[in-house]
Amino acid sequence: MNVLFEKMQLRDLEIANRIWLPPMCQYRVQERDGVPTDWHLVHYGARAVGGFGLIIAESTGIVPEGRISPNCTGLWNEEQVQAWRRIVDFVHAQGAKMGVQLNHAGRKSSTVPLLPDQPTYDGTETIPLSEGGWEPVGPSAVANDGLAVPREMTLAEIRQLPEDFVAATHRAMDAGFDTVELHAAHGYLLHQFLSPLANKREDEYGGSFENRTRLLREVVVAVRKALPEGVPLLLRLSATDWRDDVPSWTVEESVKLAGILKELGVDLMDVSTGGLVKAQIPVGPGYQVSFAEQIQLETGMPTAAVGLITEPQQALDIIQEVRASAVLIGREALRDPSFPWRIARETGVDSREVPFPVAYHRAAWR
Repeated sequence: MNVLFEKMQLRDLEIANRIWLPPMCQYRVQERDGVPTDWHLVHYGARAVGGFGLIIAESTGIVPEGRISPNCTGLWNEEQVQAWRRIVDFVHAQGAKMGVQLNHAGRKSSTVPLLPDQPTYDGTETIPLSEGGWEPVGPSAVANDGLAVPREMTLAEIRQLPEDFVAATHRAMDAGFDTVELHAAHGYLLHQFLSPLANKREDEYGGSFENRTRLLREVVVAVRKALPEGVPLLLRLSATDWRDDVPSWTVEESVKLAGILKELGVDLMDVSTGGLVKAQIPVGPGYQVSFAEQIQLETGMPTAAVGLITEPQQALDIIQEVRASAVLIGREALRDPSFPWRIARETGVDSREVPFPVAYHRAAWR
C-alpha cells in the first residue's frame, strides 16, 4: 500500500484515501431551479465507484443570485436538499465521502454557462434580466473583464452573507454531506473582497489586510459554529492573483490568512490560484502544487493540491514528498472516472488491498 491509499482523518471524518475529486461546474440544471439532476447522480456516482476517497460537489449557490449561472446547483430550499440527499446516499454506498462547495459568485454571477454550445449576449457573457439573469453585486462597482459592472453591496447585504452561508450549511448537513467547502477562490465574491483589484471599499471591509479579510473571517466563524463539532470545514483559496505589477492578492497574504483561518476552525485548505483578473499564468503539470506546499509547511494547515495532476506517479510524488496532504484530480477525472484505480494499478497496489468494486471483479489486477 502506498501513501496515496492511506486513510486521512479530518476531525471525525475518515476518508479512505488521498485522491479526491474537486468541485467542477457542470451547468446541467436545465430547469434553472438549482435542483441537481440525474446527470449529477451519474457524474458523482461514477467517481465514487471509481475510487475517489472524497468527492466535492460543484460550486453551489447559497442563494439564487449567488449562482455562477442559472444552470448551477443550489442549496437554498428543501427540494434541493432532497435531490442532493439521493446523490449523497449513493456516493456513501460506494464507500466514498462527499462534500459540497458553497459559493456566492458576486460580480461573476448571472453568466452564460462556460460550455461550447452556449451563445453570448450582446458581446458579453453576463445574462441580462430580460433573458433570465439578475443584477450582479460585488464589494465595489468594478467589473470582471467582459462582464457587467456589479452593484456595490451595502453594509446590510454584506452582514447578511454569513447568515446565508450558515443557512446553506444547515441544508448541506440535512442532505447528508460529510463536509462543506467555502469558495474563496477563482474571482468569486469572497475572493473579490480579499483582493484590492476588486475591492475598492473605504469602510471596514476594504483597504487593509484586516479589513479585506473581515468578511471571510466572519463567514468562517459563523459556518464553523453551525457545523457539528466532528464535521470538518474546508476552504478553497486562490493563493495568488498572479499580478505582481499592481497591488493584488499575494501568496504571502495567503500564508498569513491560512494561519488565522486555522485558528478559526478551518481544517484543510484546497489551494488553487487566479481567476479574478486576466494574468500571465505559467500553466503546466502541477503548476499550483508549490502554493499548497508553502501554505502547509509554513502554517501546519493540511492542504490539498490541484492543477494539472494527470499522472499516477506525479500524484504519488506529491504525497510522498509531503508537498500536500491530498491531491485533487479534476480534468483527468472527467476523462477517466476510475483514475484512482489506475493510480493503484500503475503504482503497484494490489487490488485486494483496496475496496475495488466487486461487480467489476473481472477488471481487477494483481
